[in-house]
Amino acid sequence: MPAHAASDSGEVLNALVRARLAEESGAPAVALSALAMVSSAAPGLPGIRGRMLEQAIEAGDLDAAHDAAQRLWAAGDRRFDAQLVLMVDAMRRSDWKAARTYMAGRADKTGADTIARLITPTVNAWIDIGAREKFPEQHLLAVNSPTRPEPALTLQVALVQIAAKRADSAAALTDNITLTDRTSQLVATRVAATLDKADESEAAKRLRGRIALASGQREDPMLLLPDQPVSTPREGVAQWLGILADGLARTPNGSAKLPLLFARAAYWLNDEDWAVRTTLVEALDRNGQREEAMVLLDAGHQELPGVLTMRRAELMADSGDLAGAAKLAETAANANPARGLLVRFADIARRSGDPTAAGRAYERLEAALGDDEGDRALRGTLLIARADLLLQAGRWDEAQPLMERAVALRPGDASILNFAGYSALERRKDIEQSLARIETAWRREPRNASIADSLGWAYFLTGRTDDAVDLLEKAQRGEPDNAVIVEHLGDAYWKAGQKFRARYNWRAAALLADAEMATRLVAKLRDGLTPATTAP
Repeated sequence: MPAHAASDSGEVLNALVRARLAEESGAPAVALSALAMVSSAAPGLPGIRGRMLEQAIEAGDLDAAHDAAQRLWAAGDRRFDAQLVLMVDAMRRSDWKAARTYMAGRADKTGADTIARLITPTVNAWIDIGAREKFPEQHLLAVNSPTRPEPALTLQVALVQIAAKRADSAAALTDNITLTDRTSQLVATRVAATLDKADESEAAKRLRGRIALASGQREDPMLLLPDQPVSTPREGVAQWLGILADGLARTPNGSAKLPLLFARAAYWLNDEDWAVRTTLVEALDRNGQREEAMVLLDAGHQELPGVLTMRRAELMADSGDLAGAAKLAETAANANPARGLLVRFADIARRSGDPTAAGRAYERLEAALGDDEGDRALRGTLLIARADLLLQAGRWDEAQPLMERAVALRPGDASILNFAGYSALERRKDIEQSLARIETAWRREPRNASIADSLGWAYFLTGRTDDAVDLLEKAQRGEPDNAVIVEHLGDAYWKAGQKFRARYNWRAAALLADAEMATRLVAKLRDGLTPATTAP
């Protein structure tokens, strides 16, 4: 073999290794660069173009994705991701003939290509809008059952009709739609905004009323986004691909790659669509690309909606910037005081160790509650959350009345009874009342490991050692990685005379312990159990 050929072979091999390492570490741009070198040196190497397409999609590089897709298509490899990228490129150029050709170029003869069938009718309808064809909704009507029509597809028909300057037909159509699922609710919000833009405000108002009814007034983050109409082919296809991406991401045990493909395609078509941006952020985060997700939520000169500001705060918290996250979360909650955003703000403030900010969020939430069953349950939970913050600060006298209010409000709530009972118990206050509350909680939820631990510890403190060991063993089987439970059982073993087991448990707890517990465990392992080293 000539020396230069051997050198080229070594470079290709090195580039392949670099690409694989970059793929596995979640660095698609680096992987794409290495694969481009491989492709240049060995263009006939099997599978390279497909890998380049996949990495370009992950990296968000449309030019590279289009180049790889075009080469695959020309070679007869009619992959779905290549088809989608080529269709997106054609629509971006308003080349309706090419877009139609690409959509028809991968016709599935077996009828098994479910994903393609989800997008083809809607895409073809919007292509017809761009090409100014008559009756563009025919593609959607052909696949929508006349006896049991899918609400989401019917709503797509309405959007296409409005784009075709037949808003009156769309308004009449929407009046007969029952919103049966989350997908139809999300599409309905876009239809309502589009009806408003088309001067069909009464129809839009009626449709929004049914959205609220169908959602049960739940604050779905997607429903908190600003209204955005859908008027052009690119906007129409983008909103549908985004909604499909959102649905695919919610499929249990589903792939992270397919939602990302749909979300990327949607974003390439319309990067000003807030719902599309939201979907892409979630797809990137799910695919391990948190930094890229945060870049999409870098407001710059554009003000983010409150719900997306909150999402950025959560990503910041997940990345370790808890103080900055708490500050940003409060800004988001001030901009949009929806209940769901207040809950998320309180969670971030709590994680950041800012009890004052979390307390403000809890108080605002409580003030916004009504008196129905759901709100009463949430009020009890909030009272306990506020009490927990005070307990962490050593302020028992302020926390205790809040817990009593929670118990009075929700006397049958096992979680509240357990929290109130155990909080008093670990401070050695009202032992008998605390024991009674925890026993009530245990009777309601006998398989709850945390409650089993609370009751076992209550028995330990009241001298019922054998009962304590029995319950604490059950609790440990339920949560073997819970350091508190493991330490409690060790203490109970020691008191029961099972000192070998006690030391075994203490050593196990030490592997999971925080600093305070670790210090206590070292002393126990050295000196045995004493009143000073008994768990709180």
